[in-house]
Amino acid sequence: MKRDSGILAGLLVVVLWASAFPAIQVAAPALGVVGLSFVRLAVAALALSAIGVVKRIRLPRGRDLGWILAAAFFGMTVYQLLLNASELHVPAGTASMIVAAAPLVSVAVARILFREAVTPATLVGGAIALGGVLIVCLARAGLSLSASVWIAVAAMAVQGVYHPLQRPLLKRYTALEVATYTMVAGTAMTLPLLPFGAAQLAGASAQSWIAAVYLGLAPSAVGFVLWAFAVGRLPVAVSTSLLYLVPPIAVLIAWIWLGELPRAVELLGGLVVLLGVIVISQGGRLLRRVRGLQTEP
Repeated sequence: MKRDSGILAGLLVVVLWASAFPAIQVAAPALGVVGLSFVRLAVAALALSAIGVVKRIRLPRGRDLGWILAAAFFGMTVYQLLLNASELHVPAGTASMIVAAAPLVSVAVARILFREAVTPATLVGGAIALGGVLIVCLARAGLSLSASVWIAVAAMAVQGVYHPLQRPLLKRYTALEVATYTMVAGTAMTLPLLPFGAAQLAGASAQSWIAAVYLGLAPSAVGFVLWAFAVGRLPVAVSTSLLYLVPPIAVLIAWIWLGELPRAVELLGGLVVLLGVIVISQGGRLLRRVRGLQTEP
């Protein structure tokens, strides 16, 4: 039951985070990289803080501030800035495919920091899913290894670092508390950069502001609470493997919203990604069943 609720929460996050990629394409050109980052984080921080007051969440302990600041720095401040910058030139669907490789970084970080086991199913499934990511990236005609692509790769790396950094916090705090702490801290870290984006904020269109507020409320506020809930109930390898589902859904949403038509090869890559998710999430269970059958008389 605990595992099932974690997977359900993770799947809801997948849809919310997939919608963020096209929403960034709508908001970033008008609001700017810094402006969009600040608005999104500030809206999410205010929403979570309001809920936290009603729910009477606890203040964090001093000994946990290091983990909170580290998670906020990688998962909120730096990730938002890098992703916004990359999507000024990289299509939403392609950016989602690049960021989809983050779970591979998460598994490596979890192994180094927490000695979490890496199963054969994780390695095989990760390789399959990464192959699907590469198929979609290569399917994009005209996409070269430009600075924007490398910025998207950097966003993928910091996102991968962020996920396992939550685990020590989720042993002592609720999902809502962890999301609130990191979102508020991430907003505070972005605040010193605001003067560099103030001019674009003042002249932004209503459509871009609506997209930015949506990003703050849905993918950020609701999404990060649900994600912290999922991470607290699932192994890192399983929870982060769900993120491989984000790119196919992001491509679909970008097609409907922005008119970014997916190519047949991209759809094939999405299916390969899905296969990798199944191998990672179900491979260990299937292997245990096979071993159980082998030991039966």
